[in-house]
Amino acid sequence: MAPASEKLKGPQRRDWNKLVVHLLLLLSVGLIGFPLYYGFVISTQSMEEVTRNPQVLLPSSHLWENYTRIWNRLQMGRLLFNSAVVALVVSFGKILISILSAYAIVYFNFRGKQIAFWMIFITLMLPVPVRIISTYQVVTELGWVDTYAGLTIPLIASATATFLFRQFYLTIPDELVDAAKIDGSGPLRFLWSILLPNSGANIAALFVVMFIYGWNQYLWPLMVTNSEKMRVVVTGIASTIPTGTQPPEWNLVMAGAMMALLPPVAVVMGMQRWFVHGLIESEK
Repeated sequence: MAPASEKLKGPQRRDWNKLVVHLLLLLSVGLIGFPLYYGFVISTQSMEEVTRNPQVLLPSSHLWENYTRIWNRLQMGRLLFNSAVVALVVSFGKILISILSAYAIVYFNFRGKQIAFWMIFITLMLPVPVRIISTYQVVTELGWVDTYAGLTIPLIASATATFLFRQFYLTIPDELVDAAKIDGSGPLRFLWSILLPNSGANIAALFVVMFIYGWNQYLWPLMVTNSEKMRVVVTGIASTIPTGTQPPEWNLVMAGAMMALLPPVAVVMGMQRWFVHGLIESEK
């Protein structure tokens, strides 16, 4: 019979392991969350408080003043609307095209199917910055400069999403496909009634990733827009930072950054359960 000290060793070790894990989690949250907190504090201060040394790490009383000033100066409502259009169109466009392309690659037999898949997959090595000059030339010839079409259509193809949907479709049992054929389901009916309902978690997880990707676009909107009414929120905030010797108004810059942060955070928080579930399903 084991001594009482050995019996207690197991539970005590588990308690210490839990304590260490929780401490590491708290440390990680602190490291990730402190820059956000610091940005919020700066957005509530005046320029005198921002440039004070040592820096005060507590919110001040200029929150409403700073947020109102940057809202009116940049016309933040328009910028947020443009960013929302880009993020939503890019997200839904990438998901739609990826679903159809992955469905064709998995469930249709045609000559050169594997070549088509690998040609799509190889485009992962050609991100937008690499092909940006040729893409801009095409957009210019089509007359899409300063349009929503020019902002969104060059960004809606995604080899990553196609690969993920392909991998998921390969896990669908062949018996389910045969049963659908016996019931008289055609290709579109099988896609709409069977594959899409089973792809809900993957679609939600990809939507979160693609929405943030579209929302954070900077280089392409900077090139393809000339008028202020077509700017997105990232380029709008960047325009408030002077390039000369004049010091930036960091309190206003951070106020704009905090407002730009709210929509993607809302999307992540609102779809957190589906996002995690989709990642788990993708791992399976």
